[in-house]
Amino acid sequence: LTTEALRNRMQKAFEKGVECILATQIVVGGQPTIWCQQHDHETLLPAPARAYELASYCPVESAQILRLLMDLPHPSERVCRSIDGAMAWLERHKLTGIRLENFRNEEGRRDVRVVQDAGAPPIWARFYDLQTEKPFFCDRDGIPRPELSLIGYERRTGYSWYNNKPAQLFPLYEQWKKRHGRG
Repeated sequence: LTTEALRNRMQKAFEKGVECILATQIVVGGQPTIWCQQHDHETLLPAPARAYELASYCPVESAQILRLLMDLPHPSERVCRSIDGAMAWLERHKLTGIRLENFRNEEGRRDVRVVQDAGAPPIWARFYDLQTEKPFFCDRDGIPRPELSLIGYERRTGYSWYNNKPAQLFPLYEQWKKRHGRG
């Protein structure tokens, strides 16, 4: 293959990848939201992974996807709608007034808990239920629970249940909107 042919082939593969990203975005009531951690390879619908990784809205993975989409030099209107919809979803689902606190439990082991903190920056849960859009936490039994404190020590301390990665997108989004005349 010539360098030009290889470049064209790579560009087409990248464009197919972007199409796949757009096709897997969860759409509710005609509005694009964010993405699941994994999607079924045939139906493209949200899919579970490990027992504690149920099909759900996943802000951290979505933040990485949004960074890629915002870096596209000439985004289509479909890409722009995708970005706008996902950023609106992240804004609506940010969690404020709480933070994670590391502490030593009664057994002297490192543990983590959620505490109230009015000054804490926004964070997002790892998973949000596909029906209720509320955060959930899951043990190896695959049963979603509404609070981190309701899952066992091993999963509570051995997984990233909250994250602030989406917060880093908001200044980038403002710049992106200016660059592309959206806002």
